[in-house]
Amino acid sequence: MTSAIQTQWTNVATPDGEMAAYLCRPPAGHCPGLVLLQEIFGVNEHIQAVAEQYALAGFVVLAPDVFWRQAPRVELGYVGDDRQRAFGLMQGLKPDQTLADLQATVRALRSIEGVGPKVGAIGYCMGGRLAYTAAALAGVDAAVAYYGGGIHAQLQLAAQINCPMQFHFAGHDEHIPPEAVAAVSQAFDGRDATVFTYPGAMHGFNCWARAAYHAPSAALALGRSLQFLAGALFAQAT
Repeated sequence: MTSAIQTQWTNVATPDGEMAAYLCRPPAGHCPGLVLLQEIFGVNEHIQAVAEQYALAGFVVLAPDVFWRQAPRVELGYVGDDRQRAFGLMQGLKPDQTLADLQATVRALRSIEGVGPKVGAIGYCMGGRLAYTAAALAGVDAAVAYYGGGIHAQLQLAAQINCPMQFHFAGHDEHIPPEAVAAVSQAFDGRDATVFTYPGAMHGFNCWARAAYHAPSAALALGRSLQFLAGALFAQAT
């Protein structure tokens, strides 16, 4: 953790109660907001570090505890029993509740002093799909989805997305076949969206705590994400 940013756990009011969220503030300035959506492993050490990474880049980052109803502030590893528990937690999510949580997170982020006027979303794995959902139904101004499994099965939402989007997919992903990536690309053809594929990478390539971590792809994707988010969110934030 770096002293240049401020980090804390806070609460977001939802229709069902208070949801914890990890908040990171940048070193200085009036900055756009960024909702960070977790993998299935919770707002764990890695996701907290990603939040801090984007805060250092000039965003006010809020990472909601998506599993708060089942296992508040759970932090899981990537193999063995933790991995199995993570899949169980994901399967236990209810879409209507999760959407309400996304909408509440966006509202909460917009209400933080010093945030604005724009708010984006970025997510990884399950969070990539949720970032896509946020673009369609939660009123964000831009969204980035990293290897979001299941997006190809929710392409009916594409027509409701009016903000710019960026997608990052692994070239060798056992969870997201090439046909799914092609379907996403086709659905967004001619739209304000870009789909990137990383030939040398596997699912989870951005996470340095996972065996699938692929530094060249992670670095390239990070640069593209920052450039995209800066262009989409900072234009009216100064």
